[in-house]
Parts: sequence; C-alpha cells; structure tokens
Amino acid sequence: MSGRTRADEKCPEGSSEKDQGIPEKRPRCFREKTTVFPEKDRGVSEKRPRCFPEKTAVFSEKDRGVSESAPASSPDTPADDLYRGLLKQYWGYDSFRGIQEDIIRSIASGRDTLGLMPTGGGKSVTFQVPALAREGMCLVVTPLIALMKDQVQNLRARGIRALCIHAGMERQEIVTTLENAIFGHYKFLYVSPERLDTDIFRTKLRRMHISLITVDESHCISQWGYDFRPAYLKIAEVRALLPGVPVLALTATATPQVVDDIQQKLGFAQPNVFRMSFERQNLAYIVRRTNDKSEELLHILHRVQGSAIVYARSRRRTKDVAELLAAQGITADYYHAGLDDATKDLRQHRWQTGESRVMVATNAFGMGIDKPDVRLVIHIDLPDSIEAYFQEAGRAGRDGQKAYAVILYNSADKATLKRRIPDTFPDPDYIRQVYEHLQYYYQMALGDGLDCVREFNIEDFCRKFHHFPVPVDSALRILTLAGYLEYTDEQDNASRLVFTIQRDELYRLRGLDNDTDRLIHLLLRSYTGLFTDYAFINEDLLATRTGLTRRRVYELLLHLSQIHIISYIPRKKIPHIRYTRARVETSQIHLPPDVYDERKKRYEARINAMLDYADNDTLCRSRLLLRYFGEKNEHDCGHCDTCLESRGQQPSPSPEEIRQTLLQTLEKSPMTPAQVSHAIPIKQETLADLLHELIEERCVTYENGILNLRRENK
Repeated sequence: MSGRTRADEKCPEGSSEKDQGIPEKRPRCFREKTTVFPEKDRGVSEKRPRCFPEKTAVFSEKDRGVSESAPASSPDTPADDLYRGLLKQYWGYDSFRGIQEDIIRSIASGRDTLGLMPTGGGKSVTFQVPALAREGMCLVVTPLIALMKDQVQNLRARGIRALCIHAGMERQEIVTTLENAIFGHYKFLYVSPERLDTDIFRTKLRRMHISLITVDESHCISQWGYDFRPAYLKIAEVRALLPGVPVLALTATATPQVVDDIQQKLGFAQPNVFRMSFERQNLAYIVRRTNDKSEELLHILHRVQGSAIVYARSRRRTKDVAELLAAQGITADYYHAGLDDATKDLRQHRWQTGESRVMVATNAFGMGIDKPDVRLVIHIDLPDSIEAYFQEAGRAGRDGQKAYAVILYNSADKATLKRRIPDTFPDPDYIRQVYEHLQYYYQMALGDGLDCVREFNIEDFCRKFHHFPVPVDSALRILTLAGYLEYTDEQDNASRLVFTIQRDELYRLRGLDNDTDRLIHLLLRSYTGLFTDYAFINEDLLATRTGLTRRRVYELLLHLSQIHIISYIPRKKIPHIRYTRARVETSQIHLPPDVYDERKKRYEARINAMLDYADNDTLCRSRLLLRYFGEKNEHDCGHCDTCLESRGQQPSPSPEEIRQTLLQTLEKSPMTPAQVSHAIPIKQETLADLLHELIEERCVTYENGILNLRRENK
C-alpha cells in the first residue's frame, strides 16, 4: 500500500512507540506482576515482542478479512478507481484497509452484506464511499445519538450533505428535515430505529430516493445478542417499502449464532458475510485480582500515562471514583445517562481534548466517540457479557500504539454478577404483580388503556408500592417484549422557555454581551408566543444558527433565567409507558418462552462466559475472546497477563521462604496489603492466609490499613 492507508482512523501527530510503564521489579513468578506494563517500554525496546513491531498496526495485513460467501477479490475495475478517488478526495487516503474494499464491492453489486469489523476497524467508510458513488441517498439506522451527530458533523466538514433525526427535535424540525431529505439532494440521512415506526417517517420515506440502507450496531436486531432492541425488527418492514435497495449491516460484536440471526431478521436473499479479524495485536488484556480496587486503580494510572476510561456499574460509583482520582492529583470527570446533555457534552469535550485525563463512566459512555489515543480501559466492575466487555475494551489503542484493557477482580464480584440474573429476569409472578400495580398507579380499569400514553416516574412508583427500581425496570422491559405495553426509558422532554418581562422592557435592556444579544434576537425570530406561554426550544439548533457551542447557549439561557429575563426549563429525559393492549386480568399475563425462559438461559450463559474469562489464569486471553466470537486463532498473543505468567514461570518458593521474604519486606518499611501484593511473588489467596497467620502470631500489626513489623521482631 502506498501513501496513507489507514482509512477512517486518525493517527495523532507525533505518536511514538514510547510508553510509560509500571516498573518490572515485581518477582517474575507472581501472577499479577507488573511486567504486563514493562519498564523497558519507556523507550524503544531492543527485544520488542513480535506482536509489537516498530510500527504496529491495529489489524495485521494477514487479517484483511474472510468472506464467508463471496468469491475472492477480483482484479481492479473502473469502479474501484472511482471508490479510491472518492476516498482520496474526501478522506485523504490513497487506499482502503482490511476488508473495506471487499464490502464496498459487495454493496456495489447490489448484494445484501454483513460486515464484522472490530471497534476502530473503519466501518463508516464501507457505506459512506459507495453511497457517494451511487445516485440517491443512504439511510443510516443507528441507536447512537452521539455517533449520529458526530458523523453528520464530519461529513458536512468534508463538504458532504448529511442530515439526522434524533430524540429532542421538535415536530416541525423533523418535518423540515424529512422534506429536505426528499428535495434537498442530500447523500445521508441518519435516524434512530424508533423513528422507523412513525407514520410521518414512512409516509415521507416513500418519496425519497434511497440507494442504500445501512444498519449500524446490527447485533441489536437479534434476541440472541447481548443488546437486543425490539425497534430494530421494524427495519424489515422498511425494506418492504424500498424493494431492490441493498442493506449493509455492520457490527463489532457478534457470535456465530447472532451472525445468522442478523441475516435472517434483515431478510438477506442469501448469506453474505465479510469478517475482519477481531484480534488486537497492540492491546494487552489483563485481569488483576485485588482486594483493594481503589489502590490498584491508582497504582496502574500512576504508572501507565495517557488518556483512560474507567468503567463502573453504577452512577454513584462513577462520581465516587472520579472524586478519588481527583484527590490523588489525577484529572477526572464522571459520565452517566442521568446527566443533562450540556454537562455530558462539556465533560466529553474536556476528556477528548486532554483537559481531563480519565473519564469514569457507566456503559452510557463510549459509543461513537472518536479518540484513538486511549491508553487504558479499566473495568472496576465486571460487565455482564463478553460482548459488552470486548466492545468497551476495544476503545483502547485505536491509534495502533500499545494499550491495556484491565479488569480489577475480587471474590465478591462473582456473587455480584450472579445477582444480576434475578434482577434482570424477576420471577414471572413478580412481573405480573408489577403489571397489576401499574394499573393501580394509573387507575386503569379492565378493558381500558389501549394506545394510552403516560409519563412514568419509577422512583414514585417504587415508593408507593414498595418495589426496587432495577427489577421494576426489568419487569417493564419483559412486558414490552411480551406485547402488553411499550416502556420507553429515555424519551426526551424538550427544553422550554418563556420571557418573564414584557417585550418593550426587553428592548430597553442594557449591558448584555454580544452573544446574549444575538441569542435573544434568534429566539424572537425562531419561536412565536414567547411572551405569553412556554415554548419548546432546541439548543442544538440555536447553537448552529448563532455559531456558539451548545454549552455556551445553555450557559446563556441559565444566566437569562437567573436574572429573571426568561424562565428556562432544560430538557430532561422522562420515561413513558404506552399501552399496546387494553388492560387485562393479571392472571392472563403470558410470558412466551422466547420472551422469558430462553432469554434468561442466554443471559445466564453470557454471565458464566464472563466469569470463566475472569477466573482463567492459564489460557491466552486474546485467544479466549476470539474463540467466543467464532474466530480460530492458533497462536497466543504473548502480552496478556496469562501469556506473561506462563512465559516467566519459575519453581514455587516454599512456605518458609515466602514467610521470610514477607518479614524482610516489612522490615524495610510499613506497607498496605496492596503494596505487599505488588512486592511478593505469590497469589493473593496465599498472601492473605500468611498475613492472617503473622497477625495472629503477633509478628505483624495491622492498623489503619497499614501492615507493620512489630518492634520485637525487627
């Protein structure tokens, strides 16, 4: 390949092979030794492992990909020259990488196509280039609003006309966008899967010239997958409205069973799969067993420099961990779905620009985020599936430089993960009870409620009927799949404002800065009735038209509200419930096997696979992950913790040798248990037993979290 070849990937200028590492002074026979983050890689290693060549790529050239049905690549055609010309014109690259060109050729021939490409594999190029080469517009279905906005912005920056429709847009703005899609000569229209089921969208769609349907995150269409979304099933109905239009399905995580299900649900005429190797040669997978996750987290972050993501299971935990890091001098923000959009945008911007080093987040963060230079992804809580873990871990090292995906694991994690099974799949009688209490909550009579829509305050509901939020949320999702109602937990309630002063007073105002003055004039031009009643507004639209950032618009509106010029109610997400059937007797609630029993078994299997991965201490972690996704790999990665352990194994020391080493270590200075574990060549369980013995024998004291050798033993 000549010129720039890594299409659809930003390689930061000045990237080097240098990598700050954790010192290699831990004894080699200790399983959790820091040679996972070797000291020698502070510079260019003289004996760099084969999997880390001097200019390592995220995906090796041998893994261009495998087509499971299409013939081998044919000689270049004039069309190939056209595609490369578009790639050069709009993206600046001379050639495609991996299986990008194979997928483009398949789409160009009119074949339904499934592309399996890992995070950072360049999925967007596979539909954007052929869409530019064809007459008409590409319809892109994606559940990720952040990705939707980001790609539309990037396309527009390249001079490509693109539109998107997402939650929070006003009805008139949606209508205008759809009309522009019909008459405006646009090349891309991004929509959420929920939009496909609306009457207005389907009516307008019939008048659009659609040349390609792209389904991003296509694993969401499969009940066998880890992130099933019923709205994806509507894509098949949309295909019926667009006969002859090929579909390109894309995903970064799909087991063989999900691969088959995607093609079946999308109505592929025949199987047609292109698979890029999921192997990440620059990414070291590590599991650290530790009884003190906070100290281990700090230990790693202090020794591996660069941008990082720390994933936690709960919103409260993200805040607590971010505060812990900040107290230790590590710049960190936290992120979860409960934050308002302006705060999320600001924190994401701070992290992407490097102002904040660490983002502590729930799984609400990361999808569609373009930051290639993430050096660390750390899970302080176990994800509930290999699919989720692989996707989140894959956000590290997209620039091809060395990176680490670390799980912090202890004995309590297994029980915690197992408890998610009854939380996610409550007993059927409990689900029926939630349905019954819902009728009391809304005072819904038998036979009433069909197509009725109600706001749902889960905290208020749980307080009144003595439930816990997590199983209630799960029960409502199961009732949704069973067809009794439709539970939408992230429906946006658009921002509203009204002027609290008279119009003539507004014109007499003095001392407003230029940004505020420009915003007020735009509000008056864009919305009617602002002096008589609340009107719905759109901060994104205001930001675009004023040239200000969304955060700046939000701050100006808050300021105007604080000085009593307007009353401003920011947008918030309010769950809604729509009855898809009239209320029935609780005893008539039926949960089919494919809604409850079969899904529960699959969920249990995914949790067990995650636990097997965490408990494994002998097999290469990369091979385990690839095997899970149906990819055969005959070689070990050489740089995960299990590979390094097997490569550096030595005869185990005797119990007396371990005891003497521990006493000698504590004689030098007091330590925390975590510090001792970094210095002593034994497993956590053995070390814990030995420390317990020494404390009982009064050889060692343990006070305020510090281990110390008693004076008489020094």
